[in-house]
Amino acid sequence: MTATATPLSPTLELACELIRRPSVTPLDEGCQEQMMRRLSACGFTLEPMRIEDVDNFWASHGKEEGPVLCFAGHTDVVPTGPREKWQHQPFNALIDEHGMLCGRGAADMKGSLASMIIAVERFVAVYPNHKGRITFLITSDEEGPAHHGTKAVVERLRARNERLDWCIVGEPSSTTLVGDVVKNGRRGSLGCTLTVRGKQGHVAYPHLARNPIHLAAPALAELAAEHWDDGNAFFPPTSFQISNLNAGTGATNVIPGELKAIFNFRFSTESTVEGLQQRVVAILNKHGLDFELNWALSGLPFLTEPGALLDAVAASIKAVTGRETKPSTSGGTSDGRFIATLGTQVVELGPVNATIHQVDERVLASDLDVLTEIYYQTLVNLLA
Repeated sequence: MTATATPLSPTLELACELIRRPSVTPLDEGCQEQMMRRLSACGFTLEPMRIEDVDNFWASHGKEEGPVLCFAGHTDVVPTGPREKWQHQPFNALIDEHGMLCGRGAADMKGSLASMIIAVERFVAVYPNHKGRITFLITSDEEGPAHHGTKAVVERLRARNERLDWCIVGEPSSTTLVGDVVKNGRRGSLGCTLTVRGKQGHVAYPHLARNPIHLAAPALAELAAEHWDDGNAFFPPTSFQISNLNAGTGATNVIPGELKAIFNFRFSTESTVEGLQQRVVAILNKHGLDFELNWALSGLPFLTEPGALLDAVAASIKAVTGRETKPSTSGGTSDGRFIATLGTQVVELGPVNATIHQVDERVLASDLDVLTEIYYQTLVNLLA
């Protein structure tokens, strides 16, 4: 249902159908079945992959010889938050009086999925004997733990020596206008929980205790002030941020026995996991702390340098919109980090990201038709 009687484009019709399915991670709620039905109708070979409680699928069309272009994305969305704060119900999927497609997933990333499907349907109809293969790698576990989604599918593809030359991930990369920014890489993400042990005691008798807050503070200050690297032409310098700091019993007259700090590195290709870990340990040892570190690596940095994929995407954006695109590695992580481990050139290209994960998520409806055309022209540039 829309605010006007104007017929919807095929892309917007499909986007609305997908948004109306409340696929809060890791649920899929039939989104993938709908996509697979469309792909099957235009000749794709389908391979559903349910891993643990996560729905995924792999689909392929074309010849074994020649380059392989993969469209990747996710059908799961983040929770809505308080529904009463939404101007329109989050899963109603309507186009308002301002031409905005409103609903959870409009930007992240059911709009992109609809654009991919419609672009591929059109391309296969016009070029049934296209070069190489077109593939899809779709998951319902991107917004959640991401253990049984793209990461697990990639391991299966690796085990059977599947080749992916190029991949377009439909993450909402654009900043102001569709196609103004594409992501050609992402920083790595390395998290850690630090436990600093002291000795509990009475605040009136500090000589009988060891306050872990006082002990840890200089070390945390040094970690926060450390210059980790200078970055490079593609990545900003590595950043270190403390996101949680907890100590104390709740009482005002008790020195706590331990402190916990959670911190995260977003790191460039100028640093390594091992190097960052060693430098943290050296700083903590320098301050004589009794500590424990529990590390969690979410993803390594990856970079797609200028080449066939980036050139094809940039040329398509220029042809469709008339504007130059800007490659960027800013932002958080995406499933591109798993796909890149196959040696694949990865680019993220999607709609404007201004409202992702927010109440009243929305995207300019006409942008999705523009995105469809960009995907189509990219297919023409690479596989026609």
